[in-house]
Amino acid sequence: MKLSIFQVDAFADRPFTGNPAAVVPLQEWLNDRQMQAIAEENNLSETAFFVPEGDAYRIRWFTPEDEVDLCGHATLASAFVLFNKLGHDDERIDFKSRSGPLSVSRAGEWLTLDFPAQPAATVEPNERLTAGLGEAPAAVLAGEDYLAVYDSEATLAALVPDFALLAKLDRRGVSATAPSEKYDFVVRFFAPALGVNEDPVTGSAYTQLAPYWSSRLGKSRLHAKQISARGGEVICEMAGERVLISGQARMFMQGVIDPASLEDL
Repeated sequence: MKLSIFQVDAFADRPFTGNPAAVVPLQEWLNDRQMQAIAEENNLSETAFFVPEGDAYRIRWFTPEDEVDLCGHATLASAFVLFNKLGHDDERIDFKSRSGPLSVSRAGEWLTLDFPAQPAATVEPNERLTAGLGEAPAAVLAGEDYLAVYDSEATLAALVPDFALLAKLDRRGVSATAPSEKYDFVVRFFAPALGVNEDPVTGSAYTQLAPYWSSRLGKSRLHAKQISARGGEVICEMAGERVLISGQARMFMQGVIDPASLEDL
């Protein structure tokens, strides 16, 4: 069975920026060991696999360490591949996932994810989180991830996290965020427990970030920047109990996985 593989820079308006994701289109599922091995071999923050299911696609995401329930940038990359390489001629793609129904719509070069909002609740800072970040945040919220809020972009940019400590937290990862003069907010995202010390751009994190900043700033449409080494810009907008997360993407490479490499898995 021939397995195509694509690598796409998501939330990027030019190559070598944004967040690279691998995309493996399938007609039927590989087993979990095979998909995890491919993700580990790719050594990217996420590898997405999808199969047709009715008029939609069932999508799954794997880090080098484990399967996750929701991933934004690899969903954006998957839609980019479907639109630009696999002949999907509608302006919307529907995905089914462990986090429920998702969709991606296209308007020119911009792709918009329609994801469930996941508002976080205020919690008391814990010592491991503060020590792991290296600087006490002004406020901490928690949902699927911790949301550590700082007072300035300069403080956020200067963080030197202890990833060994952050890997021991009881959440998927940490969104560290702050207001910005140029953008509505800036963010860095750390998920060492999943094998991703600092993620370049984390689409799913905006399901928590958008509700927080929308409430704080009193506006529904927000322009954000993830200030990782690669960097990436994100437009997010509250739409009731959903968040619309928009970005561009660029193809980097495509190839074929040797099926013989998977035979013993």
